[in-house]
Amino acid sequence: MPAPDRKVVLLEGVSDVAALTAVAATRGVDLSDVHVVDLGGVTNVRRELIELHRGAVDLEILGLCDAPEVRFVEQALNEVGYTVRDASDLSAYGFFICRADLEEELIRALGTEHTVAVIEQLGLDMKLATLRQQPAWQDRPLAEQLHRFCGVASGRKELLAGALAAALDPDHIPEPLQALIDRIAAA
Repeated sequence: MPAPDRKVVLLEGVSDVAALTAVAATRGVDLSDVHVVDLGGVTNVRRELIELHRGAVDLEILGLCDAPEVRFVEQALNEVGYTVRDASDLSAYGFFICRADLEEELIRALGTEHTVAVIEQLGLDMKLATLRQQPAWQDRPLAEQLHRFCGVASGRKELLAGALAAALDPDHIPEPLQALIDRIAAA
């Protein structure tokens, strides 16, 4: 349990933690007083929020969620006493929404060419080429291929989320991640 007067950041999984950590490092945002929680899936947000509200005083709870899973965060916040009518209320409570998911946000922010360059720097270019040659993926747009590539192998989503986030130009951080970093950095 985090100490009072601390910030807690609830993130869906290890890839979101990796991306947040990388962006915080490149932006010079200290996370040492921030309790970052890997929820192990967004459906665990309810349990975590209930536990945090049970024992915490003056605790700022922040997080990211994916647009398709907003309902889990809305329901959890309502259950612990916040009034959330719809997704537009989430940012007031410190939760920021990724369009599809954080990996899609990172790929869009970097652009497909720069994303491919990061994959090549990690030595994964042949694995990407293999995916792109598969009949199910050959005719799909490169952005879709890259998104699929991020999550197709164990550990790759975390590796790529951290590497893609670290490669971001500070002026091109995806809006939900930027909003979260700004709230963490706020005194």
